Amino acid sequence: MKEAEICGPGAPGEPGGSEVLRPPSLLALPSYLASHVARIGHDALISGIAEHGLRLPHFAALTALADFGALPQHELADRLGLNRSHLVGYLDTIEKRGLVRRDRDPLDRRRQVVALTAEGRRLQRELRDVAERSQTAFLGDLSPAERATLSALLRRVLVADDRARARAEV
Repeated sequence: MKEAEICGPGAPGEPGGSEVLRPPSLLALPSYLASHVARIGHDALISGIAEHGLRLPHFAALTALADFGALPQHELADRLGLNRSHLVGYLDTIEKRGLVRRDRDPLDRRRQVVALTAEGRRLQRELRDVAERSQTAFLGDLSPAERATLSALLRRVLVADDRARARAEV
């Protein structure tokens, strides 16, 4: 890959060009690019969520419950890819704030079912807007069509990994 292809339009140092700050060989690796771009998006997202006194796993739990409805605690952890014991601590925090409630599963009293409260639904909608604004800001150099393409490609990689993990568990 040529330097101009890595840098975008214009040559380094010219108007409209950009300086190559990273090794071009690393910039040719999608995993390198994905990890660094993820960090940029992650930083923007967590700072917005932190303004509400929460962390990313709290937002993830609220969002999963908004998307799927009430879930057994172990299933929520699995759907989020979180360690089950870590999820307990995250749920403790948001339960104390009145954002979720945990009830015994009537079908299996050993299990806890987690559900959003009205306040949890309200805050989740607000945080979803914060998340959308952070993503729009960090992906501001991409057109809406490019953002959609990027999301679709990343989702394909993630779904393929989920399928491979599910096959490995069987």
